Amino acid sequence: MVEQTNLYAQQFVAQHPGSFLAKPGGWTPVSAAEMRTFWGLVLHMGLVKKPSARHYWSGDVLYQTPLYSMAMARTRFEAIRKCLHYANNAACPPRGDPAYDRLYKIRPIIDHFGAAFAQAYVPGREVAVDESLVAFKGRLIFRQYIPSKRARYGVKLYKICESTSGYTYKFRVYEGRDSRIQPPECPPTLGVSGKLVWDLVHPLLDKGYHLYVDNFYTSIPLFQALSARSTFACGTVRKNHRGLPTHPLQVPIPRGETRALTSDNLLLVRYKDKRDVLMLTTIHGNGITPVSVRGTAATVLKPDCIVDYNRYMGGVDLSDQVLTPYNAMRKTRAWYKKVAMYNAFVLSRCAGSTETFLQFYEAVLKDLIFSDRERAGRSTSGIGGARVVPGQHFPGVVPHTGKKGRSQKKCRVCRKRGIQKYTTTHPLVCHLRSQKL
Repeated sequence: MVEQTNLYAQQFVAQHPGSFLAKPGGWTPVSAAEMRTFWGLVLHMGLVKKPSARHYWSGDVLYQTPLYSMAMARTRFEAIRKCLHYANNAACPPRGDPAYDRLYKIRPIIDHFGAAFAQAYVPGREVAVDESLVAFKGRLIFRQYIPSKRARYGVKLYKICESTSGYTYKFRVYEGRDSRIQPPECPPTLGVSGKLVWDLVHPLLDKGYHLYVDNFYTSIPLFQALSARSTFACGTVRKNHRGLPTHPLQVPIPRGETRALTSDNLLLVRYKDKRDVLMLTTIHGNGITPVSVRGTAATVLKPDCIVDYNRYMGGVDLSDQVLTPYNAMRKTRAWYKKVAMYNAFVLSRCAGSTETFLQFYEAVLKDLIFSDRERAGRSTSGIGGARVVPGQHFPGVVPHTGKKGRSQKKCRVCRKRGIQKYTTTHPLVCHLRSQKL
């Protein structure tokens, strides 16, 4: 990030000699310590919500957050944000080139996290594939509208997650309908949705995993191909899905009843609730489990595949639910700023930590923002609490002396300009740092 950000800043200044970055002192090369502080502040914006980024540096008593001005100047933050890059623009293949990549500018960071997620953790037996939406309302050819998601508009991610913890093992960014998906060892009988699942689950094949998907991905060829690779699947399926028998699905059955059909290792289950629920599975047999009815002492009998589907399908939603209150994104074109911190939290819990996600989040922020300051010997006393750091000045009222109605002092700024003017306020300097603001 440091290398490519500095490179882009040089390119931008060369192409825009009249910009503010080209002025003396407008841009200085960013360091690794500054980049960590920058990302610490970006993530902290997920904890403290304000109308705009500039409000975090506001001196208004309604918006004051001393952390930001003490950690980094606003103009420096805006300069780094403007120049933030992960790849060299000059090396980007042009449109129409066979090597053209719509995600070229963030491909290094996608590849880095993709490799790190898979290397750091081995998921449990139950995994789920579903899509997640990163909120974004700007112009983007592959922006999606999903009314069932909270964000509704944004960039869609396909993810395979551990069902019990929500850990994201692998993900893929949706690049548009015309994007080509060519996963390794993929059977030619699979459609687009099947290829997506095969691409995500490929590292876990031949290991006995149980995969849960919804009716967008469920298909007979996919489940048969996965079963041949010792990976078993379960998912809801549409009535009009190609290959399903039509007559048995049209015969009315009473509410609470179950019907099942088998073919080789495939089991098709029809359960009547308020409406028909169809399940296709290679994991389960034709067993039933008593399930309590919410709000009552009664129980109903449901097929095992439905019970397990409800239990294990929510892995993707689990991580999204935890991250939503701490969304670090602002109204910006940089939609990729949604940082996946949840995986690190799961790893810390596996290592024995008892912290909540918020406590873990705070610890990461403190390490990003403060660790380099402490190594450099700079003060953090004003950042850790509500105290003023030496060298920082805040306005205060001139103390009353009792000699006249209003106590006044000569204005230092006006005096430097040769003007004699009095004011009722003066700066509170570092000797007041132990007082609460």
